[in-house]
Amino acid sequence: MLRKTGAALVMLVAMQANAAYDCNIKPQDDIFISPQSVKVAGASGELVIAKNGDVTRNGKALTLSAAARQQAVSYQENLRTTLPYVNDGVRSRLNVAQNALDGIIVKQLGSESNVRKRLTTLSSDLTKEMEKVLEPRAEGLAFHHQAIAQVEANGRTLLNQTLGGVLQDSINELGAKQVGNVAKSDNPLQALLGNLGGLQQDIQNEWKKQEQGFNQFGKEACGRVSQLEQQRAELLKALPQ
Repeated sequence: MLRKTGAALVMLVAMQANAAYDCNIKPQDDIFISPQSVKVAGASGELVIAKNGDVTRNGKALTLSAAARQQAVSYQENLRTTLPYVNDGVRSRLNVAQNALDGIIVKQLGSESNVRKRLTTLSSDLTKEMEKVLEPRAEGLAFHHQAIAQVEANGRTLLNQTLGGVLQDSINELGAKQVGNVAKSDNPLQALLGNLGGLQQDIQNEWKKQEQGFNQFGKEACGRVSQLEQQRAELLKALPQ
């Protein structure tokens, strides 16, 4: 029961690490967004697309048809909206999950619980990992597709490192709380396990609420990424060879 409690607690926060990437479409390009242009670099070489639809491929300016230019304009516009959407969505859901969990911890363990600090640290560390994939820059935003696998692995390591401390803090703090009420209980151990069970139930209930939001966001993000991939493929076909 203790391990399930801790796992649910930490995993709820950590869902942000991969929610946006739980999708059959696997990006094959790095993307760099700036006010002047969008650069797409990867399997198909390097494309630089200006806002007006001008395109250079591997440093060479291309002569485009009107249809191809419009496709280029539409593709770079979609990149400018989709990447910030994913970035903001992940951050927003992380904050919502952390605040919801924080409320449970305060209720069950008190406002001075060290578990709150551990979750805050974990949230910060996972955000830093996320920024290795979606990197905020002064001039815009960069997407590093090759970082996804490593970030997922690092996220699991962070979870494992945090889990032991969360479990130990929960046991220690609930145990200390129970010692203060020992005179009110004929069986302190049973009371402690009951408190742990209550914490577990609250977390599981909150998990169900948060999971719906994460899943919905994942589907929406996947749909947008799929549309981007289709646009990219169509644009490449329309470009002069």
